[in-house]
Amino acid sequence: MNHELKIVPTADGSNTIYNPEVGENYHSRHGALQESRHVFINSGLSYFSDTNPVKEVSILEVGFGTGLNFLLSAGFCGERKIQLNYIGIEAHPLSAEMINQTGYDKYISSALWQEFINNYTASLLNPVEINTNCTLQTANCKLLNFQSPKQFDVIYFDAFAVARQPEMWSEVSIGHALKFLKPGGVFVTYAITGSLKRMLKGMGLQIQKIPGAAGKREMLRAVR
Repeated sequence: MNHELKIVPTADGSNTIYNPEVGENYHSRHGALQESRHVFINSGLSYFSDTNPVKEVSILEVGFGTGLNFLLSAGFCGERKIQLNYIGIEAHPLSAEMINQTGYDKYISSALWQEFINNYTASLLNPVEINTNCTLQTANCKLLNFQSPKQFDVIYFDAFAVARQPEMWSEVSIGHALKFLKPGGVFVTYAITGSLKRMLKGMGLQIQKIPGAAGKREMLRAVR
């Protein structure tokens, strides 16, 4: 599949990848970097760390993709001396060669970028230490096949849009992801629909509608 993927620029100057099999980009065409920072870092990780001052945080990402959310999370935690334990679920992992073409090295330290690229392939098999501050595991499986004894402080739900991957947004899939969310944990996604809000409320989470990234009026954050 990877040979069909294409690097494409987005409106904020950062790149994303177009997947012709799905018919969609990995990030918003309004800006990959601004979307990742706004939705996942500012509204998810930063929100959690501001409301729960901790020295260690665990993140589960549904849809690891290019690794941009991980890289920005690792940079954020490194600056704040927070230990980061990160698992990204990805049924169709990109090659390290493809990720290396994204240009995301511009947005983090050169050391973090090199450590990520050097260890990414190994992370598909086992958890790896990216640096003394951060561990990464890229779980090469479908969401419903993912299992872990761990629970997580933050869940980034970054699947392709419901029009492209409706099964990812089903009650079964969302419910499976939420099995891994700690009490007080934060679930965050770029999407907001009536069915998703009702689903999350029905599972006992508190819904927060907040301003979306560029190109989207609103997004959803939910707290257990």
